[in-house]
Amino acid sequence: MTKESKKLTKKDLGKVLLNQMTIRCANNYERQQNAGFTQAMMPVIEKVYDNDEDKLAAYERHMELFLTNDITSSIPVGIAAAMEERYALEGDIDPDSINAVKTAMMGPLAGLGDSLLNGTARPILAGIACSFAINGQGGMLWPILFVLAMSIVSLGVRYLGVFKGYQQGVKLVDKMQKSGLISKLSDLAAVAAYVIVGGFISIIVYITIPIEYSAGDTVISIQQTLDGLVPGLLPLLFTGLMYWLMKKKNISPTVLMFTTMLVGIIGVYAGVLA
Repeated sequence: MTKESKKLTKKDLGKVLLNQMTIRCANNYERQQNAGFTQAMMPVIEKVYDNDEDKLAAYERHMELFLTNDITSSIPVGIAAAMEERYALEGDIDPDSINAVKTAMMGPLAGLGDSLLNGTARPILAGIACSFAINGQGGMLWPILFVLAMSIVSLGVRYLGVFKGYQQGVKLVDKMQKSGLISKLSDLAAVAAYVIVGGFISIIVYITIPIEYSAGDTVISIQQTLDGLVPGLLPLLFTGLMYWLMKKKNISPTVLMFTTMLVGIIGVYAGVLA
């Protein structure tokens, strides 16, 4: 196939739009919307790559964690489509930068979508429909109009996200490639991820050892001793162990979650953990 024949058409982006609507269908606690995002990218990957090896690499690339508002997620889908096309046809961008751009957009788009669509448009439209329906004006007309209005808003944002995201994504990739912003963005996204995860460790990971022993009249608590040395040491070591098992031993996070639950229950009943 020639480069020109591999370029995405409106028909291809239409398929992407249809697939993007199912982004929440396979939501999971391990990588959230990754399966839905990958499904949205299927028409792109199948068209721009020729061999199975490149297709597999692209599918694995998009199976990384992704989570944002499901409606505004159409924007990174459109931009990712443009970046996959650019990487397949020109090969002048780092494939890791595709996920870096997606990661950088997750937080802002989640806030934008939740506040403007779920927190503003939906309550306003529902309030208007309810006020007329309660007063007995129009019967079932207003609930139906509410559904139609929200569908127009939702579908409109998804359409603009995929099509305009793709158009702007092509220009964006050009600008970012020339300015060197992609490599900077990749580094900043990695730093932000490590900072966020590091901050969560001391808050979310909870491990306490209730064991105490006496030396004469002095009672020594192992937990207090550890906290005196390094606060949050056990959660940090536990997180490091989980990271090592996943990255070096390729153990599934799901297996580690169930193992953690089992060890926690046994540890509490044995009096080793609290």
